[in-house]
Amino acid sequence: MKRNPRLQLEILLAVLAALCAALLALLVFAEPLLLIPAGLALVLILVLAAFGARRLRRRVARYLGGEISAPGGIQASLAAMPLPTLVLQGGALLWCNPRFEEAIGPGSLLAPVQQLLPGLDLTAAARPEGQDLTIGERRFNAYASGASEKSGVWVVFLVELTELRATAAEYAASRPAYMLLEVDGYDILFNGMKDSEKARLMEGVNRTLEQYFGQTSGFLRRLSAGRYVAVVEERHMQQMVAGKFSLLDQIRALDDSQTITLSAGVGRGGATLAECQEMAQQSLDMALGRGGDQVAVKTRDGFEFYGGVSRSIEKRSKVKNRILATALADMIHQSDSVIIMGHKMSDLDCVGAAIGVLRICKIMDVPAIIAVRSGATLAGPLLRRFRDAGFGDDFTEPEDVLDTITKDTLLVVVDTYLTHLLESREIYERCRHVAVIDHHRKTMGYIENPVVLCHEPYASSASELVSEMLQYVGTREDKPTPLEAEALLAGIMLDTRNFALHTGVRTFEAAAYLRQMGAQTEEVKRLFASSMEEYAAKASLVENAVIHKGCAISVCGPLAPGLAVVVPQAANDLLGIEGVAASFVAVEKNGGVNISARSMGEVNVQVIMESLGGGGHLTMAGAQLKDCSAQRARELLISAVDAFRADQEKKAKK
Repeated sequence: MKRNPRLQLEILLAVLAALCAALLALLVFAEPLLLIPAGLALVLILVLAAFGARRLRRRVARYLGGEISAPGGIQASLAAMPLPTLVLQGGALLWCNPRFEEAIGPGSLLAPVQQLLPGLDLTAAARPEGQDLTIGERRFNAYASGASEKSGVWVVFLVELTELRATAAEYAASRPAYMLLEVDGYDILFNGMKDSEKARLMEGVNRTLEQYFGQTSGFLRRLSAGRYVAVVEERHMQQMVAGKFSLLDQIRALDDSQTITLSAGVGRGGATLAECQEMAQQSLDMALGRGGDQVAVKTRDGFEFYGGVSRSIEKRSKVKNRILATALADMIHQSDSVIIMGHKMSDLDCVGAAIGVLRICKIMDVPAIIAVRSGATLAGPLLRRFRDAGFGDDFTEPEDVLDTITKDTLLVVVDTYLTHLLESREIYERCRHVAVIDHHRKTMGYIENPVVLCHEPYASSASELVSEMLQYVGTREDKPTPLEAEALLAGIMLDTRNFALHTGVRTFEAAAYLRQMGAQTEEVKRLFASSMEEYAAKASLVENAVIHKGCAISVCGPLAPGLAVVVPQAANDLLGIEGVAASFVAVEKNGGVNISARSMGEVNVQVIMESLGGGGHLTMAGAQLKDCSAQRARELLISAVDAFRADQEKKAKK
């Protein structure tokens, strides 16, 4: 137990005073006439004791200050130290030098140190970096050294850093943050619009941007039509982040007749302005890849996203698709072999798109194969149909192609852009050349530097993108077979829920092309047929759902093997219930929980799933919770929905 010198001295004085009082009381009791002299004697004793204690304290202070030499002529002086210095024992002040009194104020001997230096932690101060202390408006670094562990005596030095910390804070607050801004789908949005109408809308955009950045000490410049650059100080960027970039809402509310949205990329925390500019460009690419109408902020710790609450604007062009199709065909032609691979637990869209790419490889007369785990797929009926038709050799397990990979092998990844979702990470790491075809919104962990990238978050499905590419590859005679066309159409129908959601003009054009190629809708419909076990499991998931703030939430334990396909199906069926704007179906699997989320558009399930570590689209998303129970998953889902609804209400009030 630590000893407190001041407490010990006060206890000693109290005990002595009590003894004196007791002796005088006995004396008065024996001789009442001595009452007055005894009282005077008691007062005199107390005065002498206090005076003696004060002299003792002063003498200790003079000794520690060096005014009295130690035995042997050794001068133990700390008074001449240029830094504020104090000596402590048991948490009480024994002595302080004049510099301490100048910096902090006079210190009462044996006073608790926490009164003088609130928050002082001797253990922290004893570390090489010391302890940061704030006393009033002044900043200090405290360094402590235990003079004697047995006696508990500590010497503390203070280094004032007020001016240095203020300079450092100002430096950090004035660091530049780089922003790149772009009006989403500018060319498509204003295509065919009258010049006067275009000028009116862009005047509103320019005015809003000027007012928003006019509140800062930075600047805004227009780079080209619909593109801007801004540089602001970190202090103002923090305000923008705290306000969740209200600029997005202001741009979105400009005109009721025309939906105008803005995307922005921010680079902050870079060592140089050039590095911030590079980070801003990566952020803008990420924001556009996630569907636009949002701000992506990149720091050294990664990406953060704000906004993304509206539907994506379809802004693809046939010219771009033709260029991408030609580039992919050229890369396939230059390769000695092609491996086509999708994501884990592949579905009809993933396998359908892979079959379409396989047709492109056959047109280019380059050997190719689809790597898919037949025992872990949601497209089992489609694979069986191709095997029954004699095309079983077009599919193989991922492990069986590892030995065939060469330096000229091309890997084509379909229906995913994320490395951790790939069917085989080992195939990806072995292949030097990778092409990507995906329609999901971009998020962290994406494939970097693919040789060909067809990433369109505005498309309904990967099968739609591949169907468009097929129209620009080869000659008129080089066309997909009816079976291949049905596989592609099945992928489109899956992700659009039979053309009900996330469709655009290009979606129906792709479907029409596939019908021309011989796809029969009746045959496609059979690919969606469920077994009795699947139907019963799906019905159970729907029955167990509860409605929370317009969202249907169904959580259950592990499903029987082979029934994973019913999870997204149940999520789709729950949307048919009146009053349900979004659905979440969570199922335990391998010690964790898999969540499938669907929406009619009012609720952005992508944002909700991203808060749980997942991702996807505004109307279709998912997440995997590791080391999580079903009950915990339910709590997390409810909490995420509450946070999303609260944010919606907050924006509605604005």
